Amino acid sequence: MKHFGKYAVALALSLGFFASASAQQAPKLGWINSQRIRAEAPGVAEARKTLEGEVTRSRTQVDSLSRELQRLEGDFQRQQANLSATVRQQREQEFQQKLTTAQQRVAQLEQTMQRREAELFGPINQRINDAVEAVRKEGSYAMIFDAAVLATADPALDLTTRVLERLRRPAGR
Repeated sequence: MKHFGKYAVALALSLGFFASASAQQAPKLGWINSQRIRAEAPGVAEARKTLEGEVTRSRTQVDSLSRELQRLEGDFQRQQANLSATVRQQREQEFQQKLTTAQQRVAQLEQTMQRREAELFGPINQRINDAVEAVRKEGSYAMIFDAAVLATADPALDLTTRVLERLRRPAGR
């Protein structure tokens, strides 16, 4: 019987804990559709258009380099039989050098495009993060989840439109 008393006290304490926990308000939660926000946020269309133009120009340079290398390789293949071993080796080295230079240029262009994307979209992403945080604070939300990681959610908890409205407000409001 002595042990029963210990369990009764532990049970009573546990029930008291759960009762007080349920009396407290559950944390307020919400969710956003970040893909929609990133598609509709002010400045996104302009940034995307600018980046696409720059990517097109870079792609033109890459295509030009590729055509030049193909032309050189074709010329070499056609002339190879008539070339001495020394000249053939020299041409192969020249081709290898041009190929290396072209690969370096492509890598530079890729880095430039990545840097440019960060320059164009970085401030937009920061404004989105700030807007989500402002909506969280204004609504006293404990957490805001992204729809991309939710299997299902109550549509009443969708804060996407509120975040977009906040993004569309003039600065300082």
